[in-house]
This record gives sequence, C-alpha cells and structure tokens, in this order.
Amino acid sequence: MAASPSARLHHHQTSPCRHLPARTNHQSPAARCLWRRRPGPAAPPLRLRATGAAQPLDSNDSLPRAAAELEPPPPLRLKIAVVGFGNYGQFLARTLVAQGHTVLAHSRSDYSAAAAALGARFFPDPHDLCECHPDVVLLSTSILSAEAVVRSLPVHRLRRDTLFADVLSVKEFPKNLLLGALPPEFDIICTHPMFGPESAGDGWAGLPFVYDEVRVGACAARRARADAFLDIFAREGCRMVEMDCAEHDAHAAGSQFLTHTVGRMLAALELRPTPVDTRGYETLLRLVDNTCSDSFDLYNGLFMYKKNSTELLNRLEWAMDAVKKRLFDGLHGVLRRQLFDFDGEPPAAEMVVVGGDDLDNDGDDEGDADAGDGDESGAGAEE
Repeated sequence: MAASPSARLHHHQTSPCRHLPARTNHQSPAARCLWRRRPGPAAPPLRLRATGAAQPLDSNDSLPRAAAELEPPPPLRLKIAVVGFGNYGQFLARTLVAQGHTVLAHSRSDYSAAAAALGARFFPDPHDLCECHPDVVLLSTSILSAEAVVRSLPVHRLRRDTLFADVLSVKEFPKNLLLGALPPEFDIICTHPMFGPESAGDGWAGLPFVYDEVRVGACAARRARADAFLDIFAREGCRMVEMDCAEHDAHAAGSQFLTHTVGRMLAALELRPTPVDTRGYETLLRLVDNTCSDSFDLYNGLFMYKKNSTELLNRLEWAMDAVKKRLFDGLHGVLRRQLFDFDGEPPAAEMVVVGGDDLDNDGDDEGDADAGDGDESGAGAEE
C-alpha cells in the first residue's frame, strides 16, 4: 500500500540531531570553565580599546568638525614665470618665493646667479620656460620693450588656459597688447603695484595695488587661480583697488608722471643736502632719489604711452609761467613805487636786484631802471 504524501514528507525530513558531533570531555561545561577555578592572581579587567562600529554623533563630537570647517583652506601654490628679471622682477620674486610659490625666471640678460640666490630657476631660452607649463606668466619688462618680449614668447608651448599678468606702470597699452597677441583662451589680469624697492623697503602693507580682471574664465579652476594670484598681494597687506585700465591711466597721469617729471627737473638742478635742511627740502631730496633710481626708459615709457602726458607737460609749463608772472608783477610794483611814488628825495637804502644788476633809484640811473623794467617784462612775456 502506498504511503500518503504526508508520510513520505515525514520520511524524508532529516533529523535535526543526526549530524551533530558527539560531545567530548573538553567541550563539557565543566571543562570550559575550568580556567576560572585555577588559583592565582585575578585577571585584569577587560577594556574596550577600539571598535569598528559607527558611534552616535553627539554635540561634543561636532565641535572639532565645525572648527575644521571654519579654518580657511591652505593657499594655492602657483608656478609663476617672471618674464623680465631685472630689478623689479627680482623684487617681486623675493616675496613670491617667501610665500611658497615656484618661481621661474627669464630675461634677455643672464640673471642665473641672482635667481639661484632667491630660490628661483632661470631659463635663458623662452622655449624651455614655456615647456615648464607655468600657471601664471608675469610680465615685468620695461614699457618700451614689452611688445617685443610678448611677441617673442612661444605661447603655443603653454597650456591653453594660462594666466597672463603684467606689472607695467601704464595699463591701457598692455591690455590692448595682450588682447591682440594672446590666444582667446588665455586669461588676462592687468595690475600695477604702485610701489617699488625704494618705497616698499618696510613691506607692502597699506600700499595700493591696482588691478583689472580683463579676461578670466568662468570655470572654478581658473577662477581659483586668479584669486590665488591676487591673494599674493592681499596677504602682504596691500590695499587692493579694482579699477578699469583707462581710469587708472587717467589718474596715474596726474600722479606718477607728474612725480617723475618734477623729480627729474629737481635732479637737473643738482640739489645737495645742507646743514640747515628743512623737512620740505629733505622731502624734495627723497623725491629726487626715488625717481632717479628708476631708469629713464620707465619715464620715457610713461610719456609715450600715457595719453595725458603731453597735456600735463603743457599745464606744468603754464603753471610755471603763472608763478613767474605773479613774481614779476610784484617786482614791477616795487620798482614803480621806487621810481614814481615818492615825495622829495627817494629812500637811498631801498634796492632791488634783478638779473644780477643793481637798480637803485637815484636820478642818474633812472633811465637804466626804466630799461631794466622793460627787459624784465619782455622776458616774462617770452617765458
């Protein structure tokens, strides 16, 4: 007789105890706990040293994380190629190296020893410089040689998103030059640190740094690189002034070019310190030192590439004529009173010196005084 389905199912079920191994003496409860009964010193208490499980986050655990989020990220280290490693290029490179940036240098003259002393690498060949793929190319040449230097650089060896910056004293000229000579993928920032080795001997803190972000890509990496470059000067305490290039040149024509012009005019007078110098005179001597320490090419470049320079020279000449006219008008008034406005004998002690000639007011020299008056008026009108 066939077995029922329930019986067949019960027949094929495996007993839960069929495959269990037999218990040995070592696995008995008494044997497993035997070590606790041995005489001797008590075992040290158990301590939890580490756990791989995630711990619940409480308010105390969030404090270190919040403090870490408030800390500013470390500054981005840039590889900066300084093109034009003269006096001003070395002045900038000293601070760049001190901040931890990698400085590459190139110039027409051999400054390899100066670069090594500053911790920079010097490249006589611009091709070798560009093949290092710097993040920033910093143009620090003279104004007159800037165009020739830019057009001689093998920019095709650079990365297509390289940042170009300049530190020239004029701004519209390098802006137009870089926009015309560089590929459209390159970023451009025109800057003017309005200080130098003489005026920034005690640091850059509080000194103006003018910049114009002419072209900076919208991606985050290019924005971060531009910010890192500008942060070089902000970290030194410069007063950051964002200004359009045209506006900069309009202001600088009345400040920088005028300062250099007056300084070089005073230098032509060969001023010397004296034992009784006033503070104003000492200021003039310092002005001569500051302006004449720069090359004449800088002053010539300011004249050639500032639109308002010729107008400023004309105004300076007009101002000098106005001052001379006022002086001579007062002189003529004194002479007129000496010659005509007196009763009886003129005072013999009063005397005026004009052009090295003594003009007294006695009767014999009256004609000479009139001639001197006319000569001075003519000289004043011509000048």
